[in-house]
Formats: sequence, structure tokens, C-alpha cells
Amino acid sequence: MGKAISFTVIFKANSLNYGEGVGNVSELKKIHRGNGDVYTFASRQSLRYDIVRLGNELFEWNLNTVDKTKGTLQFKDDVTIADSVEMDLFGYLKTGKKSIKRPAVVRLSHAVSLEPYRHDMEFLTNMGLAERIDETANLANIEQHESLYAYTVTVDLARVGNDQGEELATETKCDRVQQFLDVVKLLNRHIRGRQETLSPLFVIGGLYPVANPFFLGRVQLRPDSRTWDLNLDSIADVMDTTVGSNRIGDYTRIGFVTGQYGNESQFEQAAEGKAGTVEAFFKALKEEVARYYGVTQ
Repeated sequence: MGKAISFTVIFKANSLNYGEGVGNVSELKKIHRGNGDVYTFASRQSLRYDIVRLGNELFEWNLNTVDKTKGTLQFKDDVTIADSVEMDLFGYLKTGKKSIKRPAVVRLSHAVSLEPYRHDMEFLTNMGLAERIDETANLANIEQHESLYAYTVTVDLARVGNDQGEELATETKCDRVQQFLDVVKLLNRHIRGRQETLSPLFVIGGLYPVANPFFLGRVQLRPDSRTWDLNLDSIADVMDTTVGSNRIGDYTRIGFVTGQYGNESQFEQAAEGKAGTVEAFFKALKEEVARYYGVTQ
């Protein structure tokens, strides 16, 4: 029986995560590769922030959990995983005479662009405000990058709802994982007056015998493609990977939004007959989670 879910998501968005910047230039967070290409990324911390924010908006996840009396902001001593989905899924560190640590159950990678950054810039002024009081406008430049991005999620189902001798009901464990999946399906980000959708245009994964990010770094665009073809060869190699006597492809399905990729007609074969819509992907995964926990729905 599987004990972890893992999947890799592709979404399309513009300029998701800025660093400190230099002077009046707001710089995107970037990764430089050895071949000279530069890729932008949204950090795993920013993804976590938006997942928790949306969890609160959609499912009323408790955010009244922060202690500010210890010098560094951390979770309150008297709040446990029973009170906080966030602490249950993403872990915590409580310091004191005896520090208590819970490693994250949900593991996220950075969301890294699949297309190189080409140094696009946007020139801004606050002319509208300056003209009202007959002042000179302030100037700013911000880096812009619209791209496909990919990130990977891995959730150790056996550790959900178990902490410090406390174990939650199986129905609660199941409900929390299913809520998390709904949040990822609808994920969005508020940034600089924009609301960017991080909802999947492509997703591949499943429920597996081990907790491992199988498709991390394996879901890429073909470098020679101008129609956003995915590299299905690397996906096929992962599908053929075995863990003991278990073949990864036997547990894996694909969900995608039509009209986005040049070779989407090949996705059904790549998924070995288990390809469909993004909605169908998450519905099937939620059903597998319910079966794992033995919850009838």
C-alpha cells in the first residue's frame, strides 16, 4: 500500500518573487545555470505562504498561532497540530528550555521557470500622484518574466496527524490532505497589485510506496521546441524506475489543460492510459488518499 503522494505541477505566471533589488531596480529571484542561461523562481517559502493563506480563505485554517514574546516569531507553545493544519503539514520549531521540532510533512520545491529570463524590464512612475501636487514623479524599474514554472510536492501520508504522542482521527488526517490538494488545484498569488494564478496547466504524479519527489527536475520543455512541447523522454525514464518490485509508472497519472502544449496528443501514451483533465487528476488522487486512510466517501 502506498504511503506518500508526490506530483509535479506546471503553471504559467508572470514575475512571482522579487528579491531586495538594487537602487530603484526591483530584481526577480534568479538561478544561474552553467550554460549561461538565467531562470527566475518563486521560493518554496512563497508557495507555502500562499498555500496557507488560501487554506485559511477556503477552509478557515487557524492562523492565530504566532507567539511574539520570545524574541523570534514562532508558534505558540500551547498550540498543537490538533489546532493548526499549518503546523501539522508544514512543521514547526518551538524554542525554550527544551526545543521542540516537527519536520515538514509536506515538502515543496522552488517553482523554477522552464524558460530562460531574457532581461525584460518595466519602467514605472507615480505620475498620477505627482501631478496632483505639482511634484516630479519618482522613477522605478522592475524586472518582468512571463514563463511556465514547475515545482514538486511530496506528502508523507503516514506522518500526517501524528506528533509528540498525539494522533488525530483518520477522518481528520484524510480531510486535511484533501483540503491541501484542493488548495494546490486553485492556488494563486497576490503580488504588486496583481493576482497571478498558480493553478496547474499540467500535473504528473500519484500515490507511491515511498516518499520521493520522482518527477522533480524531470518535467521540462524540449529545448528545440517553439510550441511548448514537453520532454516526454525524461518522463518515460522516470515511469520505468522501480522501487523494489514496484514500477513508478504503475502508480502515475497525468492531468493537463488542453491547448497549452504542442505534443499534448502524446500525453495519453506517456501516462500509459492514465491521462485526463487536471480536475480528474486531483479527484482520483483524493480518492486514493481516502482509500489509504480507510475513509468512506
